Amino acid sequence: MFLTDAAAETATEAVEVSWQQVLDKVIDWCTTSGIKLLIALVVMFLAFKVINFITKKIYKRLQKRKVDETIARVSYGALKLTLKALVLICLVGYVGIETASLSAVVASLGVGISLAVQGTLSNFAGGVIIIIMRPFKIGDFITSNGESGTVEDIHLFYTHIVTGDNRVVMIPNGALANNVIVNNSTKETRRVDVIMNISYASDVDKAKQIIKDVCAANELIFKDPAPFVEVGNYGASSVDLFIRVWCKNGDYWTVNWYLLAQIRKELEANGIEIPFDQLEV
Repeated sequence: MFLTDAAAETATEAVEVSWQQVLDKVIDWCTTSGIKLLIALVVMFLAFKVINFITKKIYKRLQKRKVDETIARVSYGALKLTLKALVLICLVGYVGIETASLSAVVASLGVGISLAVQGTLSNFAGGVIIIIMRPFKIGDFITSNGESGTVEDIHLFYTHIVTGDNRVVMIPNGALANNVIVNNSTKETRRVDVIMNISYASDVDKAKQIIKDVCAANELIFKDPAPFVEVGNYGASSVDLFIRVWCKNGDYWTVNWYLLAQIRKELEANGIEIPFDQLEV
């Protein structure tokens, strides 16, 4: 009985000592590494706030100086990420984590990840090429990879375009950099091409004059260079008149719809027949 009580007392003392050691270690950690970690978190929070404030100021200053929007946005994003990464690296060293070993781990992970995301790296390289070569900028209307739309934003991996029906299409920069890009916004002027078919029985010269009068009546169509109207092809059941006019880039679709609607209306009003495909049995 005496031995049993002694063993119980010994076990109790051992448990008390064990809990005391744990408590001492917790207190020691809180008074050393814990305080450092708390300070690091506070500094990180404040530093990120300051970085966001400074980079936004820089971005607004670039906009006021009318720097190209593409360069302004990319510079803003890259500067913000770089500064935050530097803050994290400094705080990791302050807390006491070995930056050398951490760098080795990051490098090893980088090699593995790079093998797994070769397509993503291709998009990154494409983004760098687009930013440097600048085949288009934010606000341009482009066509590439079967999609057409206005460039809304350019990131390092994807370019966002907005289509005419307000859909957002994200095109990988790797595909953009390695395919044909049609930029419809580079030039201030643009040519509108329309083909109008008239029957073989109609007066071609009269039809040409009617079309020229329709072009002259629209102020959006340039007088110089003058509108071009000539026979471009003899089809199976029609004479094809090729119409080419010049206008401002922003007026392209307005002029296009005007020609398609008004030319047909005037031709029909003046007795010029517009044929359609028909099968005689």
